[in-house]
Amino acid sequence: MAQFAVIGLGSFGATVAVQLMQLHHEVIGIDTVKRNVEDLSDQLTHAVIADASDEHVLEELNIKNCAAVVVAIGDDIEASILCVLHLKNMGVPKIWVKAKNKSHHMILSHLHVDKIIHPEEDMGVRVAQALNYPMVSRYMMLEGNHFIVKVEIPKHLNGVHLLGLIDATHHVKTILLQRGKDIIYDPDPACVVQSKDILILEGHIVPLKKLAKRFLSHDQKDS
Repeated sequence: MAQFAVIGLGSFGATVAVQLMQLHHEVIGIDTVKRNVEDLSDQLTHAVIADASDEHVLEELNIKNCAAVVVAIGDDIEASILCVLHLKNMGVPKIWVKAKNKSHHMILSHLHVDKIIHPEEDMGVRVAQALNYPMVSRYMMLEGNHFIVKVEIPKHLNGVHLLGLIDATHHVKTILLQRGKDIIYDPDPACVVQSKDILILEGHIVPLKKLAKRFLSHDQKDS
């Protein structure tokens, strides 16, 4: 169990804070808006009405002892930047910051924070990917345009050999196959897949895009 701080308890910050609590961590939530703090007072380890752009406030709350701090301040870019500067001066080991726009992002990049978050943009990308590749239920981006994706075998591919579905020329690796409650790591290419099987695949975006077409039915290809 670790201790985290979330500064800014709007929609995004509140979600992060509550999720961390559900993962059995301690969370200090900070916001200048009384209602935001009161709404989460019984869900977080500590919920405080305070101005996190004031260095003395951060010192009094012992924020420097946190494993990481998420700065999720909404529209007040100046407050966000001041908060980050104070956290850097205090030696907080890991700082993640929500960026409002490109200018905010540029300033944060010069401050060398550990991660810059664009919640609306990231969600927009995920929605677009889900619409474009409905067979991909989840994905994770790696370095160099590589992805790990989770796909479900559709009915029209029932009984196909894994080798015939994903061959070596496409440079896509099958990490595991899940069938019901059974999980098979590095499955044999000769195995036969069944509808509703789950595959976890890894590869570059280009061969993954080509592979995605195999999961489309004839009706989907024609539409």
